[in-house]
Amino acid sequence: MTMNEQEAFEAMYAFLVEVYERTQSDELGSLLGSMSILPDGRPADPGIWVDWLKCVELAKRREVRIDLGLA
Repeated sequence: MTMNEQEAFEAMYAFLVEVYERTQSDELGSLLGSMSILPDGRPADPGIWVDWLKCVELAKRREVRIDLGLA
């Protein structure tokens, strides 16, 4: 399955909402508020989108290291 940047952003948002509902984390709630999509289709915090696109590019170049700390 292939997603564009907007679809991936929405999937990440949905995932974070699930985590927030379990944890009620204030920090996560604040992040979700910044990520909320306004009627014009943009996030409440425009910087979030810029940061997101940078992370998408890092992931595409396989420059993201996910360390589960299981070793």
